[in-house]
Amino acid sequence: MNKILVTGASGQIGSELIPVLREKHGSDNVIASVHESHLLDEVDLTGPSVELDVTDKKQVEDIIESTQPDTIFHLASVLSALAEQDRQLAYKVNFEALYTILENSVKYGVDKVIIPSSIGAFGLDTPAVAPNDTLQRPNTIYGISKVLGELLGNYYYSMTGLDVRGVRLPGVLSWKVEPTAGTTDYAVAIFYGALISGKYVCYLRDDTKLPMMYMPDAVNSLILLSEADGSKLQHRADFNVAAISFTPAELATAITKRLPHFEMEYAIDPMRQAIADSWPDELIDDVAKTEWGWNHKYGLDEIVDDMIEKLSIKLQDKIG
Repeated sequence: MNKILVTGASGQIGSELIPVLREKHGSDNVIASVHESHLLDEVDLTGPSVELDVTDKKQVEDIIESTQPDTIFHLASVLSALAEQDRQLAYKVNFEALYTILENSVKYGVDKVIIPSSIGAFGLDTPAVAPNDTLQRPNTIYGISKVLGELLGNYYYSMTGLDVRGVRLPGVLSWKVEPTAGTTDYAVAIFYGALISGKYVCYLRDDTKLPMMYMPDAVNSLILLSEADGSKLQHRADFNVAAISFTPAELATAITKRLPHFEMEYAIDPMRQAIADSWPDELIDDVAKTEWGWNHKYGLDEIVDDMIEKLSIKLQDKIG
């Protein structure tokens, strides 16, 4: 039976990935690790969890040694905007902790490590419609850390045999965990504003087009890649996965069709706008489709309908 350790279990992706993994592999076989935050009940109450600070090298080693996972989903990360505000923390979490995870995975015989990358791995020199293999050169510490993850993943596979895999995720929308410090998190926060106050002030320009994906598709991409036949993979930790692309104005229009009184305003945050401007408008994911059968399910209408339905229930005490 496959035993799985998930770091960053309280984050946006971990909170929705873990229940799916437990359903597939058994609750006792998926261990959630968390640091200084609270797990959702559906994670906390349905299987084992451990306290883990990924920047503590000894603690990482002890937990990998004691739990003996076959697979690690290493999701712990400092996101784009916060990484620019706290470079030291970003370096400890996104650079040093990744190395610690990979080294101990080799040491203790972990079979597979999944390390999500991001559209943040691209930069100003990347084409607006980005193919899988292209010039990257990100200009943020978050993006640099994601390129490092891709390169280290490929290195550890070729030099040690550790099976490291990863997808470049677009901006991810989820109703379960509140938005944090990601540049694309406006696309989640806008729903909170629309439902609670009928207004939202967006920190990106109205025409800022970015690749986006609904959480069920993001979770499915990680699981599909983790289960793919390794002999058919020509790439390892650097797969584009795409769903849809839209601008803040297009998302606001889609919401207004469901909530006619919603109003969108703009107060541009120069830092986050610069980050968004360095990323491509669209991703080409033909390589993932060819090598492991990837495809998305949710379009803009399906995302907006589901977000409004689920958040209306979640926020019912706050909606006037």
